[in-house]
Amino acid sequence: MSAPVAAIDCGTNSIRLLIARPAEDGRGLVDLERRMEVVRLGYGVDRTGRFDPEAIARTLAATREYAELIARHGVERVRFVATSATRDASNREEFIDGVRAILGIAPEVIPGDVEAELSFRGAVTTLGDLPAGQRVVVDIGGGSTELVAGIDVPSHRISLDIGSVRLTERHLRDDPPTSEQIGRARADIETMLDQAQLEVPLGATTTLVGVAGTVTTLTALAEGLEAYSPDVTHGSEIDIAAMREVCWQVLAMSTAERSRHRIIHPGRIDVIGAGALIWDLVLARVQEASGLTTVRSSEHDILDGIALSLV
Repeated sequence: MSAPVAAIDCGTNSIRLLIARPAEDGRGLVDLERRMEVVRLGYGVDRTGRFDPEAIARTLAATREYAELIARHGVERVRFVATSATRDASNREEFIDGVRAILGIAPEVIPGDVEAELSFRGAVTTLGDLPAGQRVVVDIGGGSTELVAGIDVPSHRISLDIGSVRLTERHLRDDPPTSEQIGRARADIETMLDQAQLEVPLGATTTLVGVAGTVTTLTALAEGLEAYSPDVTHGSEIDIAAMREVCWQVLAMSTAERSRHRIIHPGRIDVIGAGALIWDLVLARVQEASGLTTVRSSEHDILDGIALSLV
């Protein structure tokens, strides 16, 4: 049996670990550990251009816990990928040195196009019943949003500097946000999506897949779940009109109202409104361009793409 591998995805809002081994049939992975900690590494980066010392400390504490799990499973190969916040932080070397001291490897600070490709591979590989034609995978993170299109492999991709944490800190400061704040955030998103449509041919889309915590949480709400269940949200197909309605409901909620929904992770309560606005506007663009009426979600994303790259 092949030795397990470990993938770590460190984004703006969370740090996640996947320890897995190749499946016996050579197709996909068998999970041994999946962990997620909301550490908000990217807190304040959009405003200051630097990591906050407390954010670095939180993230390194989670990395130490992951290192213990990696050692316990006898992992031979580890890949640590850092994305939007680390790309933007001028003092990223403090964080990189800290990770190297714990794991013995340096984080890979990957560009947005590589992030998009890994998300595409992780999502599409695990959804085996997709119709023929172009798939568009959308990964809404804390600091950036990736759109990547292709059939079996990516052919077009773009990374946009819009994410749930970034837009919340920049615009959605009241609780709940005012219509003026939402309007400014919407203008930012629309400008970025204008750019995306020049790079990614949305009109050819036959399947739209959303990944990462914002999308899967909104999917759980659209499914009417009382408790979060990855078995339900993975591969779920939702009417776009129904999903957009949920997006606007979540955006309009106060943090107190969101906290009453057990399926919204506490670390997302204050930022999921911005993520919902991004997802709503992406859905509108894709539907207008392609005529699609439904959207799929995947619990597998860049983290799985990182692990697959090791096997």
